[in-house]
Amino acid sequence: MYDMKNLNAYELVEEKEIKEIQATGSVLRHKKSGARVFMVSCEDDNKVFSIGFRTPPSDSTGVAHILEHSVLCGSDNFPVKDPFVELVKGSLNTFLNAMTYPDKTVYPVASCNEKDFQNLMNVYMDAVLHPNIYNEPKIFMQEGWHHEMETPESDVIYNGVVYNEMKGAFSSPEEVLDRFTRKVLFPDSCYGQESGGDPSFIPNLTYDGFLDFHRKYYHPSNSYIYLYGDMDMEEKLNWLDKEYLSHYDEISIDSRIVSQKAFEKPVEAETFYSITEGESLENATYLSLNTVLGNNLDKKHYLAFQILEYTLLDAPGAPLKQALIDAGIGQDILGGYDSGILQPYFSIVAKNANSDQKGEFLAIIKGTLRKLADEGINRKSLKAGMNYYEFRYREADYGSAPKGLMYGLQCMDSWLYDGDPMMHLEYQDTFDYLKKVVDEGYFEQLIREYLLDNPFEAVLTVSPQKNLTAKEDEKTAKKLAAYKASLSPEEITHLVEQTHALREYQETPSAQEDLEKIPMLSREDISRESEELIWEEKEEHGVKVIHHNMFTSGIGYLKVMFDTSAVPAEDLSYVGFLKSLLGYVNTENFTYSDLTSEIHLNSGGVGFSVTSYPDLKTPGQFNGYFIASARVLYDKLDFGFSILAEILTRSILDDEKRLGEVISETRSRARMKLEGACHSAAVARATSYFSATSSYNDMTGGIGYYEFLEQLEKDYAKDKQAVIQRFKAVMEKLFTTKNMLVSYTSDEEGYTRLPEAMKQLTSVLPEGDGTSYPFAYQKGNRNEGFATASQVNYVARCGSFLDSGLKYTGALKILKVILSYDYLWINIRVKGGAYGCMSGFGRSGEGYFASYRDPNLRETNQIYEGVVSYLENFQVEDRDMTKYVIGTVSDMDVPNPPSSKGNRGLSAYLSGVDQEMMAREREEVLNATQEDIRSLAPLVKAVLNTGSLCVIGNEDRIAVDKEFFLETKNLFHS
Repeated sequence: MYDMKNLNAYELVEEKEIKEIQATGSVLRHKKSGARVFMVSCEDDNKVFSIGFRTPPSDSTGVAHILEHSVLCGSDNFPVKDPFVELVKGSLNTFLNAMTYPDKTVYPVASCNEKDFQNLMNVYMDAVLHPNIYNEPKIFMQEGWHHEMETPESDVIYNGVVYNEMKGAFSSPEEVLDRFTRKVLFPDSCYGQESGGDPSFIPNLTYDGFLDFHRKYYHPSNSYIYLYGDMDMEEKLNWLDKEYLSHYDEISIDSRIVSQKAFEKPVEAETFYSITEGESLENATYLSLNTVLGNNLDKKHYLAFQILEYTLLDAPGAPLKQALIDAGIGQDILGGYDSGILQPYFSIVAKNANSDQKGEFLAIIKGTLRKLADEGINRKSLKAGMNYYEFRYREADYGSAPKGLMYGLQCMDSWLYDGDPMMHLEYQDTFDYLKKVVDEGYFEQLIREYLLDNPFEAVLTVSPQKNLTAKEDEKTAKKLAAYKASLSPEEITHLVEQTHALREYQETPSAQEDLEKIPMLSREDISRESEELIWEEKEEHGVKVIHHNMFTSGIGYLKVMFDTSAVPAEDLSYVGFLKSLLGYVNTENFTYSDLTSEIHLNSGGVGFSVTSYPDLKTPGQFNGYFIASARVLYDKLDFGFSILAEILTRSILDDEKRLGEVISETRSRARMKLEGACHSAAVARATSYFSATSSYNDMTGGIGYYEFLEQLEKDYAKDKQAVIQRFKAVMEKLFTTKNMLVSYTSDEEGYTRLPEAMKQLTSVLPEGDGTSYPFAYQKGNRNEGFATASQVNYVARCGSFLDSGLKYTGALKILKVILSYDYLWINIRVKGGAYGCMSGFGRSGEGYFASYRDPNLRETNQIYEGVVSYLENFQVEDRDMTKYVIGTVSDMDVPNPPSSKGNRGLSAYLSGVDQEMMAREREEVLNATQEDIRSLAPLVKAVLNTGSLCVIGNEDRIAVDKEFFLETKNLFHS
């Protein structure tokens, strides 16, 4: 802990126990600088530090976002060009990033290693307070935007990392709607501006304006410093004071978030998003109703509207959602409560609707809400929503993201607006209050006051427009051509020289003496012990059980798994669809609405997925599973099995209307998923050309699956019963005890309940005949170019090295770090202007290279081709080699919650990975030399020689570079 007697530089504002997260919260103020400090002291070894600033934008040039990138490009004490990347390569961080929000910018880091944690704090503090941006304008040009012209004869273009990132962000219709919503709801506040930057306005930002923004807001007096975890808080605070905060006097900074004055009457507005020539204008409009709900400093509303979102929109059969679907308005209903700003708002969105339905859309929403307010909301659904959120808050399972990081971001929802940073962390009293008033009309009154009788709302329409991207590109090209025409010969020469000077700056490595100023660990600081794989094979009722024995806070993580080889290959996409169908249709004992309520009243949730596990003992083979998952308290384990039995054996598929609704919604969500992860989809598709495992994944969840959904929608319209019968046949083959495997993560006490609880499912499943079907797919490069209305590209190059007789080695994990943060980073991101680049190589012998929000295509593929030569000539300082090793171990040693540890053990069991393999891989990483990296050139050459290429992106760019593809086509057709 700490002693305030030894902290003379600070005054204690408030201190109290936060029972919900088993921590002590302390709010302090630095006396000299005025810096705000919030400490959360607890026993978590995964320590978190963050410094944030209130950064309300006054325009849409993206200055806050460009600054977020730029301050991490060198500072006074760490003058290298990219300390962020140096830290990624050479730190044991468990989180390292920075984020721009509509009203704040935050810089969080996390690590379990004390020395590493201190290093990260030091680099980040220096970065935000003493950045190199004042000394080097090229940082602004690289990360923000610049005019680029290679020769006097070349066209002038815009380039820059943030510029290209936001071109990608503005390509998604959901993103267009989200930004348009804030623009219309908050015309007079910072929320009406685009903090990330609108590509149309980014080139309006000047270098001086960029620097002025930093001068104004990046001062300790405007800072929010957060410390979380098990550490010597006194030492950290004194260090912050001595090294940084004491050098600043408190100043007055007007960074207040000005509230938007409420509307006297609702407003209406329309905007457009781009689709390709081949896409239909019909059923492609977004209709949206958005209402502002007071402010974020009401802790009851903060939770209550999350629960209303669940009850009104998210849960299957939710009344608002169902009323719109029943009326044929939209094929998917989205929306909910946006609480990350001072004035939160509630949105209801009908996707894939038509503009002439706007009146009916509004009438149904208002009518349904009025009925709910007058007649009451389903109490079971409300209580289920409360239990669902309370379980999530208590569990605090954020996957690989440190929970301390998520607490830190959540505290900003009140702290940033001069509220108590502990307000939303102390949630139990609020849940207890809501449970008490749920039967007293509290939620109905919220609907009346905020969603019905509230004129502070906007009705928005986002309509499709064919080739809008091409028109905008043409407009930009004309603007740039006019700009070039306005330049004198001397100015053209200067622009070419400036382009080459920037390129030279980007290609010139930082001085070794500067690189050595970045603090780093040694290999000796790293444990040689590989993380334990936790699994034990058992058997109950003739079914194999894989038990992952560990402390789980009394929560059992259950997976009931069915081998999909029980289904013919031509039906595997139907198996993929079952993950979206089951739980969303009536069963013999529940409507789908009541089923969801029953689940969330008694558990932390039920989910379905399809996953593959490569069989490393038999190269080229894999195990595919349909997985039914449940999170339950130990004393509810019997409920977990019984509810899965209800869903798997008693689901009713004969409701033609409901099945059609689920098909339409699933296709809509699958499209959104593809649009949000085009780089991953391109990698999966390219790998599917030569890999059975990836072909399976593509059929059950990738581009192939999306194509299946488009066809399924058409087939269903023609012959509903044929589709229904096929689903029934697939379920009959799949869900049998002979085909079943159970994975269970719990301690010994939790396991004692398993054998009896399992009977709830094994007693009702048929045994099955054990028939197994071989997986068949068409091997061979198809090298597809998938055209979209996007302004950017996602370029994937994939291949196999096992087919060439080469073996996996742990050094490949280091290669991923080297390529992703050196060779690819410098050439694709820094010089090419793409927002991201990545690579990876797996035990199964598959490798990939990918770019993210990339303005290029041909050039990126050429960069991939250059990897072999780069490796053959690979030579770095020993310090750099050590750095790569440390960065690799950081990726390997991510602290995981129990659910993730159980999943890791299961994956190892099914793939044939054992502790000896893990230990050998770790030794290969820790002992790696530069020669080990050079020896990887043949593996990379084999990956590239496979020749598998897939690109998703701008339709004009794909047309120009069509010789790369065997086939080009639209990614979306409807």
